[in-house]
Amino acid sequence: MFTILPIKGYLDQIDGFFCDGISAGLKPNGKLDLGFIYSDTLCETEAIFTLNKFQAAPLKHYQRYEKGFKTNFVLINSKNANALTGEKGIEDINTIFSSLNFDLTNPLMSSTGVIGNPLPVEKIVAGANSFDLSSKNGENLSQAIMTTDAYSKTSLYEVKLEDGSSFKIGSVAKGAGMINPNLATMLCFICTDAAVPKEDMRELLEQNSHTTFNAISVDGDTSTNDTVLLLANKKSNAYDKEAFKETLRLVMHDMAMLIVADGEGAKKAVAFEVINAADDKEAEIAAKALSNSLLVKTALFGEDPNFGRIASTIGASRVTCDETKLVISYNDVVVFNKGEIYFDAAQEEKAAKVLKNDKYKVICDLGAGEGKFTAYGCDLGYKYIEINADYRT
Repeated sequence: MFTILPIKGYLDQIDGFFCDGISAGLKPNGKLDLGFIYSDTLCETEAIFTLNKFQAAPLKHYQRYEKGFKTNFVLINSKNANALTGEKGIEDINTIFSSLNFDLTNPLMSSTGVIGNPLPVEKIVAGANSFDLSSKNGENLSQAIMTTDAYSKTSLYEVKLEDGSSFKIGSVAKGAGMINPNLATMLCFICTDAAVPKEDMRELLEQNSHTTFNAISVDGDTSTNDTVLLLANKKSNAYDKEAFKETLRLVMHDMAMLIVADGEGAKKAVAFEVINAADDKEAEIAAKALSNSLLVKTALFGEDPNFGRIASTIGASRVTCDETKLVISYNDVVVFNKGEIYFDAAQEEKAAKVLKNDKYKVICDLGAGEGKFTAYGCDLGYKYIEINADYRT
C-alpha cells in the first residue's frame, strides 16, 4: 500500500534538486528567459522526443551521448528553438557548455521559441555563468521557459510507502501552441528522488505518455522540440513500482491538462470520450480526430452544440460506426441517440448551457464494441490567429 499526497510548490522541494530562472536578454523588457535544473548527485536520465522528422539541435545533442549516460544539469532557454540550425546548432550547444565556469557532467540543453534562428550564444553564456547552482527558485524557472503560455505549469507529489519511506516527484512544463499528439512547442521536465531503476524509467514514461501528452491537441501541429525529460537522483532510497507508476501518471496528466487548457487564446478545455468502439485503437482514432478538428474547435469557441460536426468527424475518421448505434452527449445531455435527433429547443438550450462551462465532456458511444479512449482538446478562436500571426514580432 502507498499514499500519494499533492504538495503545493515546485520541484526544488525535492531533495538534491536546485533550479532558477533569469533574464539573459533573449526576451524583451527584461522578462525571464533562461533557466536551469541542477542535481548535486548524478541522475539517471530518460526522455521522449517529438516524432517530427526535423528534430531540433538540443534533441540531437542529447542523442549523441552514450546510452545509459547520467547527468546533473539541464539548461533551458526560451525565445529561440535552435531548430533547423544544422550542425552549427549542436556546435553552439557544445560551445555554451564548454564556456561555463562550473563543472558539469553530460549537461543537457532544451530550447523553445522561434524556429530557424541561430542561438544567441554570447547572451546565453553570460546569463548561465551568473547562475547560482544552490538556488531553489522553481517559480522563476517556470516563468523563464514560457513563450506564449498564459501561466506557468507545475506539479508536485510526495509518496509515502508502507515501510515508512517516501519519495517525491515534481515537474515543470511549458506549452500552449504547436500541441498535437506525438508529444504535445511542449517541454516537460520531471524530477524525482525515487530510487527508480533505469529500466523502469523508459517503460513507465512510454506507458503514461499514451494517455497524457499523446492524448492532447491544441492546433494539430507537432513541434520540432517536444521533450519529456525524466531525471532521477535516487537520494530517497525509496521505491515501489506501482506507486511510482501511478504518481508519474498523475504528474504527466496534470501537465498535459494544464497545457491543453492554456491553448493559445483558448477558453474551453474539452475531453472527447469515445466509448464502445470496435477496439481501443479505433476509439483513439475517433477521439483524436475530434480533438484535432478545426470545425469542432470553432464550434466549441462559439458555444454551439453542433452535434453534426461531431458525427461528421467521427465518420470521416473511417472507424467502424453506424448512425443507428451512435449516441452523442455533452456531459449528460444527449443530443443524438441511435438515429434519433434529440435536439428540440429545450434540449439544445441544455446542451448550450454545458458548452458555456470552462471544462466539459463530449461523449460519443459508437455501439460497436468495447474499445475506449479519451483525447483532450480546446476551442480555437480569434486570439489564436492574433498570437501566431504576430509570433516572430
